[in-house]
Amino acid sequence: MTNQQRESETAPPERLVRACLAVSAILMLSGVIHLAIALGDDRPWSGPLSWRKPATFGLSFGLTLATITWVSSYLVMSARTRAALLAVFAGDCIVEVAGITVQAWRHVPSHLNTSTPVNAAIAYTLAAGGGVLVVVLSTLAVIAFRGRVNAAPDMRLALRAGFVLLLCGLASGVAMIARGTVVMRSGDTARAYDVAGFLKDFHGVTLHGILVLPALAWWLARRDVPPRPRRLAVVAAVAGYAVAAGAVLAWTLVTRL
Repeated sequence: MTNQQRESETAPPERLVRACLAVSAILMLSGVIHLAIALGDDRPWSGPLSWRKPATFGLSFGLTLATITWVSSYLVMSARTRAALLAVFAGDCIVEVAGITVQAWRHVPSHLNTSTPVNAAIAYTLAAGGGVLVVVLSTLAVIAFRGRVNAAPDMRLALRAGFVLLLCGLASGVAMIARGTVVMRSGDTARAYDVAGFLKDFHGVTLHGILVLPALAWWLARRDVPPRPRRLAVVAAVAGYAVAAGAVLAWTLVTRL
């Protein structure tokens, strides 16, 4: 079997890749638009009714979709598996951003809001979508951890470290929803919305390690840096990123708990 044949069996349809990148661009554009609205409107930056939520969700989900579309190309799996994972992930990104955005325009909280049938339907959909995110991204992480990575050692390290950080980000997201739900059930709605975002800084930092670290490895390879210095640079970046994420987590635990 030729290399071209192998690539055709493991690469997803080009139209799916283009579609994922188009969705990514639309989500990021939505984020930029809502960021402009947030800067021009008198709503507070923080809180469950802030325009910050559709802005950050649009930018973050759009960037993450583009990142996953790219880094999945290094993972060894069948074309059908990759296409299925990307299609589900892209659809889920649309659902998550749409739910947050609709609620922002309705001037009501999104997560944890079960005050009416419509609000409850959106809140439960967002929660279910979060579960889908965990399943898809964990599946890709398992593939990377099992050594099925078609890349140089420095890129393999960057991808695996990036997925570790990504899983930490997902875990922190689950923890925030869980804590908010517990407080909400106690009847203290205002406090529930306040405490639900207690790990948002750590959440944001760790989610995008899957972009920063592989992007560094890719950039070093394009600059013809020799393999050993390239690997040392990635090791240093992984260590630095981990320390930074740990510092953010420690600061959060000291100041918010």
